[in-house]
Amino acid sequence: MAENKTYSISVRLRRTTYEETFVSVPVTDALRQNTPDAQGRYFLDGAKVMEAAVGLGTGPDTNWRPEGTPVVEPHPVQTAPNDDPGDSGKIH
Repeated sequence: MAENKTYSISVRLRRTTYEETFVSVPVTDALRQNTPDAQGRYFLDGAKVMEAAVGLGTGPDTNWRPEGTPVVEPHPVQTAPNDDPGDSGKIH
């Protein structure tokens, strides 16, 4: 009896999981714009607020929650599978 051969190709994928959280950024003088407007008023600098928020988000006590479902896509760099038997990227 003839044996039917099948062939396969390995494709490297990556899965990205997005998470969300909220942080409370204390309003301080360090967050304001460096120069006042024409009326002498200072406003918050959005870039400084976001930088402070990201810094707070990196703390160990930040409570992250999954947002949506993971995104699976072809990896932009295709490489050969790892021959390590403990590799989680086993060929299926």
